[in-house]
Amino acid sequence: MGNDWFAIPSLKALLENDFNVTAVVTSPDKPQGRGLKLSPMPVKTFAQERKLPILSPTDLKSAEFLNQLKKLHPDAIVVVAFTILPEEIFSLPPLGTINLHPSLLPQYRGAAPIQWALINGDEETGVTTFVIEKKVDAGKIILQKKVIISPDEAYGELSERLSKIGADALVESLNLIQQPDFKPLPQDNSKSSKAPKIKKEDCRINWSNSALKIKNLIRGLSPEPGAFSTYKDKIVKIFKTETLDEKSHSDGFGEIILASDKGGLAVKTGQGSLRLLSLQLEGKKIISGEEFVRGYKVKTGEKFI
Repeated sequence: MGNDWFAIPSLKALLENDFNVTAVVTSPDKPQGRGLKLSPMPVKTFAQERKLPILSPTDLKSAEFLNQLKKLHPDAIVVVAFTILPEEIFSLPPLGTINLHPSLLPQYRGAAPIQWALINGDEETGVTTFVIEKKVDAGKIILQKKVIISPDEAYGELSERLSKIGADALVESLNLIQQPDFKPLPQDNSKSSKAPKIKKEDCRINWSNSALKIKNLIRGLSPEPGAFSTYKDKIVKIFKTETLDEKSHSDGFGEIILASDKGGLAVKTGQGSLRLLSLQLEGKKIISGEEFVRGYKVKTGEKFI
């Protein structure tokens, strides 16, 4: 069961390791793009290419869908980047329903664990496989793999890395749960933290924060949904930066202190300054800081707000 591209390496790994994938469950096609054309989930597209049976229920609680699953007699259900399941489904297979989650649970329970690990400036993260229970992301742990986060790694890069590491962990986990003496370990709920869905207000840059904190926010939201600010009343998304110094400032946050077609673009923050390496003015393409300075005739003293 999966929707997002993050689940594709896991499905691919199941097939390559000779697991009998009797069906792929994915959400119905959704309207996307400017024309709101119905588009399939990435997992569905992959499953179609591999000629796998596909189920796309509109209601996970429907008797019809439950009966479809029962007829498949699954030994286990695997969930990667999908949605919350009703108990009737996750309790169906004898080996349980196994979820791959991209954090070191109980840290970052919720919809956006990779983003929040980066936004918070964590130096390590990982993947966890666990047996799904009623409480979201709180089931017993089968396996964990730790990953060191590099200082400039962004959400897109880390997601791709974790999707592949997670696929290997999933295969290992399915082999583990078939061993009669294997027992998954309960999570320590006292150490849990939340990773709620990213909202638009989470994406706005507060220039009074430190350069490092702003850099981490931008990394955590790059390439999507993208951290943003405004320049001359237009939305600008920023995708990559580098910190220049750690000097504290008491005012002038967001002020442009460097605007050069050779040296690029730098902005004052609450602590330190930040060079903006990759930006996108609303409705335009992504460009470098130098190109932004040339294209929009940026001057020092102007402000990002």
